[in-house]
Amino acid sequence: MIFRNFGTTGLNVSAIGYGAGTIGDHQIPEKVAETMLNTVLDAGINLIDTARGYGISEERIGNYISHRRNEFVLSTKVGYGIDGIPDWTYDCIIKGIEAALQRLQTDFIDIVHLHSCPIEILQKGEVIDALEKVRSDGKVRILAYSGENDALKYAVQTQRFQSVMASLNICDQRVIDHPLPAAKNQGMGFIAKRPVANAPWRFTQQPNGHYCEAYWLRWKKMGL
Repeated sequence: MIFRNFGTTGLNVSAIGYGAGTIGDHQIPEKVAETMLNTVLDAGINLIDTARGYGISEERIGNYISHRRNEFVLSTKVGYGIDGIPDWTYDCIIKGIEAALQRLQTDFIDIVHLHSCPIEILQKGEVIDALEKVRSDGKVRILAYSGENDALKYAVQTQRFQSVMASLNICDQRVIDHPLPAAKNQGMGFIAKRPVANAPWRFTQQPNGHYCEAYWLRWKKMGL
C-alpha cells in the first residue's frame, strides 16, 4: 500500500481510502459489513470516511472495528440530524460530534468535516467556532470542509480548516485549478470524493433520476 503525508497535518494516510457509505444501508447484512470493514484494514487501507448522513455506517464502524482504532485514520461529517436542534448551528455541531463519538465508540475523531455546509452559514463563522471548540477539548484533530463550488473556495480562503474534501475524477476536475493549489500552499490535506465518477459505465441507457445521471451525461459527452 502507498502512504502519503496528509498535507502538513502530521497524519500519514493510504493513497486509497474507504468510503463507508455503502455499509450504512440496513439491507447490507451485519456480517457482510463486519467483513468489509476488517478486510479494508487487513488490506492496509488506513483512511475510513463516514458521515452522519450515511445511515448506520458510524454505528457499524464502532461495532466492528473500534477495537482496531489505532490502525486507521477516522473521518466523519457533521452539521445536521440532531433531534431538537436546528441544523448548521453551534449546538448542532457540538452535539453532533458528541453523538458521533458514541456511535463510533472512540474518544476522538481524526478528521471532522462540515458536510456540504452552505456558504452563507460558513460566512457567519459559528459552525467553525464550534469545530475549534471540540478540537480544543481534544475530541477532534483536524477541522475539515466537504463540499463544492463557492463554499469550498470560501472554506479554503478562511484558513481555518486543515483539510477539504471535494469531487475529483475523470468527469469532474473543476477543483484542480482552484482551489486545490491554494489548499496545497496552506499545507491542507485533500480527500477526493466520487473518485470513479459514480461509475457511469454501469448504465447502457441514461439513468434518469439516478445520482449518477449528471456524470453519465458528462461521460457520454466525452465520448467514453
